[in-house]
Amino acid sequence: MATRLDGPRLPARSGQAKQLVVILHGFGADGQDLISLGQQWSQILPDATFVAPNAPEPCEHMTSGRQWFRLTDRNPHERWNGACAAAPILEGFIDEELTRLSLPGSQVALVGFSQGAMMALHVGLRRAIAPAGILSYSGILVGPEKLADDLKARTPGQPVPPMFLLHGTADEVIPAEALFGSAQAICAAGASCQWRLSPGLGHNIDGPGLLKGALFLSSCFGLPYPEMLRPE
Repeated sequence: MATRLDGPRLPARSGQAKQLVVILHGFGADGQDLISLGQQWSQILPDATFVAPNAPEPCEHMTSGRQWFRLTDRNPHERWNGACAAAPILEGFIDEELTRLSLPGSQVALVGFSQGAMMALHVGLRRAIAPAGILSYSGILVGPEKLADDLKARTPGQPVPPMFLLHGTADEVIPAEALFGSAQAICAAGASCQWRLSPGLGHNIDGPGLLKGALFLSSCFGLPYPEMLRPE
């Protein structure tokens, strides 16, 4: 397992980074798979730098692609143990990027797809300084029964970050029911989240989901509604 992460970056469109968006890819992919989200979001988030780190482990039995942790379904605790093992590596990377950009921990947002969404929720909900927001595409909350205790154990006074869960009704990898299970666990822990189901969408991100995600991030960073989207 790699102890330090790296991956493609997209500098702020404005030339001055005021926010950081960390995009976490899914199982078997790498950072190049999702850094294009930053290109699509940069008009709405011109002051954001985007980075998509490659996960720390090579995928087993695959010639390319990375994984945040193994997925074999042989151990009921596999997701939890894997997320906990990968979390310090991801935390260290986030802190290094914030330091590099001279940004506070409150000005980072975590975005994830599939296994990357598991990591975004797992790490984002437990950081000492709450991130600006967490955006989950086709993901699931790992260890839902542990969330309430972990939220109570955070740094006193830290808010629970805003969360937005998006999922397709035809997802063949992580069923749409996972969204409702995650949302229920978040509410049971005393937090709240937004969610959206995309009719007929499989294990993917669609155009409306991309736009909703960009607007959510803009709101998390306290930005005004984009002028380009206002009706004339």
